[in-house]
This record gives sequence, structure tokens and C-alpha cells, in this order.
Amino acid sequence: ESELQAAAAGGITSLVCPPDTEPALDEPGLVEMLKFRARKLSRCRLFPLGALTRGLAGEVLTEMAELTEAGCVGFSQADTAIRDTLVLQRALQYAATFGYTVWLRPQDAFLGNGVAASGSLATRLGLSGVPVAAETIALHTIFELMRITGARVHLCRLSSAAGVALLRAAKAEGLPLSADVSINSLHLSDVDIGYFNADMRLTPPLRQPSDRTALRAALADGTLDALVSDHNPVDDDAKTLPFGEAEPGATGLELLLSLALKWGADDGVSLADTLARITCGPVRVLGDALGSLSASAGRLVVGGVADICLFDAALDWPLHPGQLRSQGKHTPFSFTSTGMALRGKVRATLVAGTVAFEAD
Repeated sequence: ESELQAAAAGGITSLVCPPDTEPALDEPGLVEMLKFRARKLSRCRLFPLGALTRGLAGEVLTEMAELTEAGCVGFSQADTAIRDTLVLQRALQYAATFGYTVWLRPQDAFLGNGVAASGSLATRLGLSGVPVAAETIALHTIFELMRITGARVHLCRLSSAAGVALLRAAKAEGLPLSADVSINSLHLSDVDIGYFNADMRLTPPLRQPSDRTALRAALADGTLDALVSDHNPVDDDAKTLPFGEAEPGATGLELLLSLALKWGADDGVSLADTLARITCGPVRVLGDALGSLSASAGRLVVGGVADICLFDAALDWPLHPGQLRSQGKHTPFSFTSTGMALRGKVRATLVAGTVAFEAD
């Protein structure tokens, strides 16, 4: 309930839920219950991703057809990498047979166990590193399996310039691919970790400024299809720990619009193109999985579904983490105890013509 309230307050009318809930979304009954609860709350539309493997253990495939009938729009391992390449190949084969999209975050299961991006800063702070190769090796594996199976894949939260280069080449080759980037990786780099600021403990880890620059350019030229909130709320007990022990994650739903507008203003991207990365761009990723909503979702269309965010693009608002509606109050964009100023204030959010949020 709290997170759907946060989404509505952030101007979000639809969101995709990863399958790493408790328990994981690997049974149709769990998916149906989640969708039923979301409908009862009448805040925003919820599109769940089903677990690709049972319990996200990476061993036994789920019943994808049954999960699709229950309302799943795709299948994912969330942040849990599949160690067995044969299992991943079989999953892609099955998904390709029925036209399902597999959502994967490219990270090697063995190289990706560090807590910060490999580099001079991680070395200086004595933090275990995650090399860029953890992303690129996973991408090479995914692309080879796509060539074998013909499966469609959405890549979640690319984090490196090398990853962007591989994505661009794969798209030029004609592989059925789409990809997104997190608001965290778009605006921050490993330098922002400072002196072990646990709010900067994120997955994927913040990389070098050159990676951030490449990600921003790739989002502007359309290589990256969508900008995502990467909303993963973490409570105080799990965050107020030494950097290496803190749980990775941050709240992001209420910040997505403002941080998208900041990127557009900083990089000279038009307002229409900026908004496309958080509206019609994500809709194209979801495609036919949206069903009857596909024709008008993410766009303003006469006679279409009235899922609308009204906002003041010129109004600044102070980010006070304690006032966020999400149960997770930790965000890497709270640099001081009083927060920071963000531009772009949501005035109202309508879902199917009904007011889901209205500012005071």
C-alpha cells in the first residue's frame, strides 16, 4: 500500500514489479493475489514479472504459461544471476517458443559479488570490487544465447560504457533487445560514495564518471530505451551499517520524474524526448504484454485510457527523506540532513480518469 502511494505521488500511473517478493512470484496464485490487492487499493496499475526459475534459485523453470495467464508481463531473476548457462538457455528457448520477454540484469554470478565498482576509489576505501567484466561477460553470454534461441530480452539497469557499446552493436545486428538505466547510474558515480556513505550502496554499483557520461548519451540517442526508478526501499536497520554490510537499494518512485527532468535539462534533451523515456519508451518495452492498454498506454490519445500526470516543470521542491511516502526513506540523492532541491512538482495523478493523488 505504501509503495503504490509513493508511485502515485511520483506521478506514476503504472509500474512493473520484479518477482523477488516474499515469497517469490513463481506461482499463479501469488501473482493473482498481488494484482487483486493492487486493484483494491486503486492507486496505480501493477504489472508483475514472474520468476524465471522456482524460488529464483536458478535451477528449475517456472510454469511460464500459467504465470502469463495470471497476469505476468515477462519473466525475470530480479538481481539473482543464473549460474547454470544450460538453465538460462532452456529458459530462453521456452520463452521464445511462446513469445515471452525475459528481463535480465547482466551480471556474472561469480564476478559480481563485490560491494562497489572496481577502481581506484574502491581500492582506496578497501571495498571489494565488481569489475566491468561482470557486466560484459554476462552480456556476451546473453547475446550468444539469443542468437541460438531467438528469444526477446530486456536488459535491466546497464551500468557501464562497455555495456552500452555491446548493446549498441547487438541492436545494430538486429537482436530483439531493449534496455534501461537506473536514475542512480544516470546521475551518480563512485566518487559520490565519499566516506562510506551507505546510501550509495546500490545494485548495480555506481561506476566511474566516464560510465555515467556514456549512459546519459545512450539514453539521449535511444540506445537505452527507458529510464527507471530502480525502486528498492531499505529500512533503517538494514542501511545504517558499515558500507560493506549495508543492504543495497534505495527509494526512487517519488524522484523519477524530477530526476528525469534534471537529466533532460542538463543534457539539452527536449521535454518531449525526456518524458518519452519514462512514458512511451517503457510501453514499447512491454509491448503486447499490456493487452488492451497497448494502444494508448504511455501516450495522450483521444479516446484512450486517462492515465495522466499533471506536474509543474518549473517548480522546485525540497527532498526531505522523512517525508517520502515510501517505507524506505533512504535515497542517494539526500546529500545532507535537510535533503536537496528537485525541480518538477507533481500536482495530480489520474489513473483511468480517477484521481489517485492530488498535492496539498
